[in-house]
Amino acid sequence: MKTATIILWVIAAGLLLFAWLKKDESLKKGGRLAWQTTRSNAVLLILAFLVVGFVNALSPTDLVNKWIGPESGWTGLFLAEGVGMVLPGGPYVVFPLIAVLFEAGAGLGAVIALTTSWATQSLLTITFELPFMGWRFTAIRWGSSLIIPILAGALAQLVFS
Repeated sequence: MKTATIILWVIAAGLLLFAWLKKDESLKKGGRLAWQTTRSNAVLLILAFLVVGFVNALSPTDLVNKWIGPESGWTGLFLAEGVGMVLPGGPYVVFPLIAVLFEAGAGLGAVIALTTSWATQSLLTITFELPFMGWRFTAIRWGSSLIIPILAGALAQLVFS
């Protein structure tokens, strides 16, 4: 079992115990909300894991190495930034996909650029941000963060490669 899984088990058990000791509706309410969240996300998680499994099995290591491998240089960093912008979904979809690309031969700099791009510039996030924050704010925030994934990837490549 991985450390993160053990930590989540301990946190869940602690919260469950705390809710039980409160002797009010917390235990029922928490269980009900947990079940609702599980039901609403189960299909998405299963589909995400299916995608990751097939991407892993079908990932062409030569192609990954050529375009975003350790020797891809600036081209790999810019391509990784572009890919990061269009990756769909939340962390439970994106991080397994990124891990598959890393295992298939993507360079550390490209993986850092891809991850940073997804976190700061995801086009999916912009669709949620735009209605609340408006065009001006979104354009300024997105535009000013364009260089961050490239810098993070280049720095990681320089320092750790």
